[in-house]
Amino acid sequence: MRMPSQSRPKLERIMMNRLSPDEAMFYFLDGAGTSAHLGALLIVDPNKLKGESTGKLDYSELVSLVENRLQLVPRYRQRVAEVTLGLARPVWVDDRDFDINFHVRLSALPQPGAVPQLQELIARVMSRPLDRTRPLWEMYLIEGLYGGRSAILTKTHRCLLGDPEHLELSEILCDDDAYVAPLKEDLWMPGRPPGAKSLTAGALAEAMARPGEVFDSLLRGNGPVADLWSVADRSARAVTGAVSQMVNAAPDSPLNAVTTSSRLFAFSSLSRRDLEAVAARFECSFNDVVLAIITGVLRRWLLSVKDSVGHGATMRATLPLAARDPETVEGEPSGAWIVIGGTEFVTDLPIGEDAPAVRLMQVAGLADRYSQSTRRMSQGFRPLLPEFGLVPFADLSTRAFAGIFQRSYNVPISVSSKRIGRKFVGGIPITGIFTIPTLATQRALGISVNEYANQVQFAFIGDRVVVGDLPAMSGYVTESLDELLTGGPQLGRDR
Repeated sequence: MRMPSQSRPKLERIMMNRLSPDEAMFYFLDGAGTSAHLGALLIVDPNKLKGESTGKLDYSELVSLVENRLQLVPRYRQRVAEVTLGLARPVWVDDRDFDINFHVRLSALPQPGAVPQLQELIARVMSRPLDRTRPLWEMYLIEGLYGGRSAILTKTHRCLLGDPEHLELSEILCDDDAYVAPLKEDLWMPGRPPGAKSLTAGALAEAMARPGEVFDSLLRGNGPVADLWSVADRSARAVTGAVSQMVNAAPDSPLNAVTTSSRLFAFSSLSRRDLEAVAARFECSFNDVVLAIITGVLRRWLLSVKDSVGHGATMRATLPLAARDPETVEGEPSGAWIVIGGTEFVTDLPIGEDAPAVRLMQVAGLADRYSQSTRRMSQGFRPLLPEFGLVPFADLSTRAFAGIFQRSYNVPISVSSKRIGRKFVGGIPITGIFTIPTLATQRALGISVNEYANQVQFAFIGDRVVVGDLPAMSGYVTESLDELLTGGPQLGRDR
């Protein structure tokens, strides 16, 4: 159908800033057992200030800092507006009622402000869904941490981070130096959000502007929804076939149980020097040691819920392929610590092996082999039919996709590919940066690892019902390193 020339300018004016297919997928992925938000935990310690300087990051200063830096991440002042009947993907619109004090919140730990109390507070915050009528993020200044320290917790919906250039809020708050001048004041004036009629008209205009299969599918058969269901079914079968060729089903694991929205959180730090000593002793890579420690943690956890673990038992994990590249791992310190997107590979963790040194060698050998196998590669979550603007089946497609990959792996592991240099927030030194990954449906555990300064920092988020003893994993991290430090060197020389 050819549109009259005088109609085209009007249709162009109502074109919208739509969520990308990836962003829309994560937006609709939220639900029971799935939390499509991630975040970061920053530990700040004014006691580490050099010289005679003293200071404290108070709530009003943090609010001012966030408000000043929001100009670097404009989506943090925008909310998501859905289109009637799912005629198109949702759009980004300015929040005319934006309230910085709603998003930046103050909390405090009861005395004595111990780590378990902090972990429980974070678990409760990460269990709650974000308010969909507002921009999809929150930040908490948590006071009262033992030793005069404080913590900053960020919570950001995954759909805000659709592209690598879209930084998570914690990344734009931190500086390389203690004293950084504020950005030039930005006078933000929200635009007028489109009404329901404009959203619908814009969706129809875009559909009319797209020639070919997408538009034709809306006009033939027994109606648009029936056609979309049919195409979605064909796409799902095609993806299923591709997955079955990539990798066979993962081992049975309680970590693939039906999950809830209630979370637990734990974190732990190790000295990078200790991990380097193990790597040198056994002639393996630094990240092999990291992965062996995680394997030891998972073995200990499984033994806590089962009477025994078979000698040949394994657990399947996904890892960023970039973490296997020595050049990126040992590169210059970088500012980013939220790892999203990118190619991943699937590897097996030998949790059935009780000898720490042998376990490390098996981890290294399997990771080297599978990181070079195209059959073990994965692009992570991708939307079904990304070329479609229409999403009456958005909830169906995102959950169907998650179901397709239900048995392809047991646990996702996010590993930063570069070390993070020393950081400050509001002039106060940061002593720890822990990343909090998303937790997908029927994945009861997510693990993240990053290197900050001279520490290797592990974070675990899990389903409170399935992994009720998750806080114990903090201790398992130390125990797994200790057994590698005391393991026999002869096996390493023979490797």
